[in-house]
Amino acid sequence: MPFCVIFPAMHLSLFSRYTHSIRIQQFLLLRPEQSMCTWHLETLDAEPVQNVAIPLSYSERDPVPGGCNLEFDLDIDPNIYLEYNFFETTIKFAPANLGYARGTNPLPCDIGTGRDSRWRLLYDVYQYFLPENDLSQEGLLKHLQRMAEVPQVKASAIKVVTLTANDKPSVSFSSLRGQGVIYNVIVRDPLLNTSAAYVPVHTYACHFEAKEGNCSSLGRISTKVFFTLFALLGLFICFFGHRFWKTELFFIGFIFTGFFFYIPVTRLTLLTYDVRLILTAVTGSLGGILLVAAWWRFGILLICMLCVGLELGFLISSVMFFALLGNLKIFQDDGVFWVTFSCIAVIIPVVFMGCLRILSILTCGFVGSYSVVLAFDSYLYTSLSYVTLNVLKRALHKDFHRAFTNVPFQTNDFIILAVWGMLAVSGVTLQMRRERGQPFFPAHPYKLWKRERERRVTNILDPSYHIPPLRERLYCRLTQIKEFFRKEQPAGERTPLLL
Repeated sequence: MPFCVIFPAMHLSLFSRYTHSIRIQQFLLLRPEQSMCTWHLETLDAEPVQNVAIPLSYSERDPVPGGCNLEFDLDIDPNIYLEYNFFETTIKFAPANLGYARGTNPLPCDIGTGRDSRWRLLYDVYQYFLPENDLSQEGLLKHLQRMAEVPQVKASAIKVVTLTANDKPSVSFSSLRGQGVIYNVIVRDPLLNTSAAYVPVHTYACHFEAKEGNCSSLGRISTKVFFTLFALLGLFICFFGHRFWKTELFFIGFIFTGFFFYIPVTRLTLLTYDVRLILTAVTGSLGGILLVAAWWRFGILLICMLCVGLELGFLISSVMFFALLGNLKIFQDDGVFWVTFSCIAVIIPVVFMGCLRILSILTCGFVGSYSVVLAFDSYLYTSLSYVTLNVLKRALHKDFHRAFTNVPFQTNDFIILAVWGMLAVSGVTLQMRRERGQPFFPAHPYKLWKRERERRVTNILDPSYHIPPLRERLYCRLTQIKEFFRKEQPAGERTPLLL
């Protein structure tokens, strides 16, 4: 037993100081005659400190986590270092070395790359999700114990990827704001069939001390207002969108214009989030109005339905990458990802080109109901929001292609998924039954308006034929307004009679 390893997971008792938790793993080399080791822990903080100490022992056949450290401070550094931002969470660790007997020198790290060197070692990266909405320190410490030893890690966590010694010891994940995640790495020696664990590291991808948008209150006020109004419009579209065709077009134009406006304004400017959200809402509204105006004036149904079909295709493509394709290595290439994503999105309107009314109703049902999911995400955590958020992150962040997009699927997600499915099926079914026997799409509005105007001009029996011109009507209205403000003349004779 050449090493005695003490792993303390210290955590400050104050709820607001989660980000100050300390995780240290210290290797103590045992001499041949030594049978025990002592490790003292001291804190300079006057407040109570909770800690969990887990002693781990390794034999001479077990690999040494962090034994070939060349980047960090410790000579043998088994700690995992974590960095995160809004887009991704990155963990880094030092390479391991082969085990060695007590009283002998460690094997050199960079001499030879054969089977007898540390280059044969493999690194399994594990991810463990904490229960949703669990921000307690007791829960964190309990789950950290499950991620400290090799058997417990394999039984509890999800293996994300296996790295070789030739790979860079760094892995990126999609940041899940407000969701507790624990990461750990198990180094394996495939020749001796032995393994050892690094130090687990955790994050919530948010700040407990932030005044707005902290871990306890994820949604900003502006976000809640925006997505609540968006969800109300989406609910109307879900059940009545095809009947109110112009409202559906406004909804589709709003999404398209807002999405493609938000990407460049975020990447190219330094505007605050609230300003960007307001500009997105204004631009999206203008885009919806323009699409409605284009339909009213030109009445080209295929162009409008192409926009509608692409919206449904975008959602279906996002779901496929969220559930099935997102973590495949081939799609880490941005070119392959965007070409595949676009092809799936374009296939949908092509497939439904012969039944445009069904395409319109399906888009209303599924896209309109998904807006409710986004509204839920403003108030509580749900993994379903990452169906489209992962695509937006990839468009905004150049390095997001390397991130694994695993998400937990817990009680909230099952409930919201059921609500989404119920709304979508109900909306589609209701519109299918209501539109049975009705015209597929409304007539061209401009042609109807023009035909009605010509009828009124030529038909002298139509009362509207005798309506005065607009100029005379405006002058008459102005005269009425002037009369309203004119003083009333007194009644009766005010001059004396001359006899």
